[in-house]
Amino acid sequence: MPNYTLCIDTSAGTTVAVLQGDETRSEIHFDENMKHAERIGDAIAQAIAAAEINPSRISNVVVGRGPAPFTGLRIGIAAALMFAEGVGAKLWGVTSLDAIALAAFNKLGVAPGAATKPLLVTADARRSEVYWALYSGLSKSGAPILVEGPAVAKPAALEELLAVKEFQRTDLKINAVDLGKVFEAQLLDGTASQSVSALYLREADAVAPKDLREFGKRVSG
Repeated sequence: MPNYTLCIDTSAGTTVAVLQGDETRSEIHFDENMKHAERIGDAIAQAIAAAEINPSRISNVVVGRGPAPFTGLRIGIAAALMFAEGVGAKLWGVTSLDAIALAAFNKLGVAPGAATKPLLVTADARRSEVYWALYSGLSKSGAPILVEGPAVAKPAALEELLAVKEFQRTDLKINAVDLGKVFEAQLLDGTASQSVSALYLREADAVAPKDLREFGKRVSG
């Protein structure tokens, strides 16, 4: 019986796919980066329906770990956790920037194991910052090889940091299909991870309010 993999990422928009090995059975994308809670359930349901399989046929669930802002990222991870538990599937985590790197290397025609100029992958981190990671190429199994990052920085600071290096750039966006392909390559490499801890890389935007009573004491003192 064939194995199916459900791939979920909410590090930017909401992207979901079902893969059967290397074959893409379905993919659903919603570009809005502020409506993950509204979109994730429909996206999963639509992807499974389009793949024409019963949810119980899913044996692996792969979720993007970011880096990404707190609220959107945790919705995808929570959905993956609940789905995997519900159908008894194994849960795996993949760095979202790895998926972008794989798509970029494929677009550039870089073969697995071949030498290439390093690739800089960036994603919007809001607050006038970017998430970034630097990759040296693909492993023999086709998994992106991370050499620096992931990290968050102001664009000017990133340019200064990498000024002495020659690298390629990409403006591609995250796609759940590529997330699944990274996972398949990492399985072959023996580097696939079941950690789904979120890569926020900084504190959440929302913080607990200060104790107004303590604030009043400091002012009156």
